[in-house]
Amino acid sequence: MQNNKQGAQIRYYQSFTDDFIESRKQTFQLTKGYSWIHESASYRFFSRLVYLLGEIFAFPYCRFALHVKIKNRAVLRQCGDNGFFLYGNHTQPIGDAFMPIRAVTPKRGYAVVSPANLGIPVLGTFLPALGALPLPESFRGMKKFNEAIRQRIREGNCVVLYPEAHVWPWYTGIRPFPATSFGFQVECSAPSFCMTTTYQKRKHGKKPGITIYLDGPFYPDTSLPMKKQKNRLRDEIYNCMTRRSKNSTYQYIIYEEEKN
Repeated sequence: MQNNKQGAQIRYYQSFTDDFIESRKQTFQLTKGYSWIHESASYRFFSRLVYLLGEIFAFPYCRFALHVKIKNRAVLRQCGDNGFFLYGNHTQPIGDAFMPIRAVTPKRGYAVVSPANLGIPVLGTFLPALGALPLPESFRGMKKFNEAIRQRIREGNCVVLYPEAHVWPWYTGIRPFPATSFGFQVECSAPSFCMTTTYQKRKHGKKPGITIYLDGPFYPDTSLPMKKQKNRLRDEIYNCMTRRSKNSTYQYIIYEEEKN
């Protein structure tokens, strides 16, 4: 793999859960009465409008700012009108909000996010309408959150998850992630796909181009206990993403483990 070591920024990490991107309101918390599903016609209209604007913005931003190419999109058609889950590696602070919109269209995408994202000035206010599903901190909130996930899948939408949890900009590998977020598919009996973001050197410009590979579907093995179903799904998707990540040919930012 090529890198621009002479001009590249080198970032040092102690663990794969280190944060390299933090908002000014990193400790932002959801209100006690936060709603993940809004039934009012006025809010649904507003949400559709915001998502339409997001789709309009996503095309030029992904195509001309990030230089994104999407490969193997046809695999998503196997789901027809049914909902599915999409797992991705978390390497673009803004792009990870808009690249799935491009990838799953004409379906609508909803993304599981950290509550800190809702604390971003101006933009954070619109994220729930765009499809952000912030993680709750309370047991009561978790029940509502899980029901929102199930409802979006029943409606035939796509739910996007970034199991690495922390954004490492331009990182070319796949960081280890737990099986925690793979219980949704087991509960919903829904398929999963993975979206692996890779980076290649461009003829012009320092920043690399992006090639996204879509793979799947992956299904839970219902003959196994739930815990083993989750672990098996996690392993299948992690291994697939790791193989795809080898298509990265250029490092714009180099990540090195900090030595004590």
